[in-house]
Amino acid sequence: MNLIATLKDADLGFTDPSPAVYKERHASRAIVFDADRKIALLHVSKKYFHKLPGGGIEDGEDIASGLARELVEEIGCTAGNLRELGMIEEYRNRFEQHQTSYCYLADLVGEKGMPKFEPDEIADGFEPVWMSLEDAIATLEGESDVKDYGGKFMRTRDAIFLKAALKTV
Repeated sequence: MNLIATLKDADLGFTDPSPAVYKERHASRAIVFDADRKIALLHVSKKYFHKLPGGGIEDGEDIASGLARELVEEIGCTAGNLRELGMIEEYRNRFEQHQTSYCYLADLVGEKGMPKFEPDEIADGFEPVWMSLEDAIATLEGESDVKDYGGKFMRTRDAIFLKAALKTV
């Protein structure tokens, strides 16, 4: 998969020192289009930012099966017609983590369902919202003052993915 960007603490204004060793994490994300060409975002309402649906790939999962699980959990949906968009590497010094996120374009299959959020996602106020790709880009760009460390990485990463998608659709 094509590398779109690499994000580091310094790119986001953080000064955390680099750890001696990074823990590896792989994640999958999708820009899921419904029949009206609206895409799914998650509003992390208690931390004041939006993100794409997706998350960590668990042991024994490949990228596609991890993505399928995450989409059901976070937006209550199944997606098909996966198309590679690209990947972004993140070096999160505070978490001692090197994360590679693989992003796909996808189409909603069936109806929109109810998410099955994890307790930490409920605590953060996760809410699925659907909007046009252009509105999603504007929403994330308007959240440039995110204070949450992880949230700042997510918002920046996902804005890059959305802008890359705009060039391909």
